Amino acid sequence: MIRKPRQLLLAFFGEYVCDRYFQPLRTSVLLTVLEGAGVAASAVRTNLDRMVHSGLLERRRLGREIAFELTPHGIEVLREASGRVNGPAPFEPKGEGWTLVTFSVPEHMRTLRHRLRAALTWSGFALVRDGLWIAPGEVDLAAAMDAIIPDLPPGSVNAFAASELPGFPMDEAVRAAWDVEGIRRAHEEFAARWESHGEGDESHPLSTRVLLVADWLALLRADPRLPRQYMDADWPADRSFELFQRRHREFAFPAVRDFANLVG
Repeated sequence: MIRKPRQLLLAFFGEYVCDRYFQPLRTSVLLTVLEGAGVAASAVRTNLDRMVHSGLLERRRLGREIAFELTPHGIEVLREASGRVNGPAPFEPKGEGWTLVTFSVPEHMRTLRHRLRAALTWSGFALVRDGLWIAPGEVDLAAAMDAIIPDLPPGSVNAFAASELPGFPMDEAVRAAWDVEGIRRAHEEFAARWESHGEGDESHPLSTRVLLVADWLALLRADPRLPRQYMDADWPADRSFELFQRRHREFAFPAVRDFANLVG
C-alpha cells in the first residue's frame, strides 16, 4: 500500500487539528510527524504548497518560521470525513434502495468535473454505464457536494432515488459497477498491515496513529457500503472495523502526549 503525503497530512489535520487545536502549526511540527511516517521533508513541503493552492490550508508566519492552519473550506472537508472515520457503521448503507446521479459539465471545466467525480466516489458512487452513476442507500447529495454546488452550472446535475424491481435482480449490476474482489483485497491488506503491527511504534506514536487513520481513510474510500445481501458470507468489513477501533484506542494516549510535546 502506497501512502501519499497528502493523505497523511489530511489524516493528521483531521485527527489532531480540526475542531481540536486552534493555533497555526509550525512547519517543523508537520515535518517531524511525517518524517516518522517515512515521508521526506521535500515531499511534505510540496504537498503543503498544494493544499494551500487548493484552499485547504493557509500560511501564517510565526517569527522566523512558516506555519499552517485550516481554512473554513478545509475544516468543512475534514468534518465531513471525520463523520465517517468515527461513525458506528462505516460500511453499512444509509437507508434503503439506491441513489442515481447523472451530470453534464462542460469540457473547459475539467477541474470541476474531477472534483465532482471525487465527491461522488467518496460517497460510494460507481459508474454503472455511460453518464449514469449509482450508489447504495440514500445518499445526502447536498452534503456530499456542498463545496462544489456553488461552482456548478445550473441544471448540470440530476439525481434520483431508485429501488430494485422484481425480475431484475441487482446482483449482476453490483458486480459490474464495483470491483467487489478488489474491495475485499483492500480489507485484507488493511488487516494484514495492522494485525501484525504489534502495539505500535513507541518511538513515533503520533506518526503511527496518523498512518493508521490514513489507511482507514483509504479503505473507506475503497468500500462503497454495498448492502450485505450482495456480499459473500465471510465479508471482512466487520473485522476491519473491529481492528481499526482496537488499534485507534491503543495508540490514543501516547499519540496525544506526543502531539502536546511537539506543539508545546
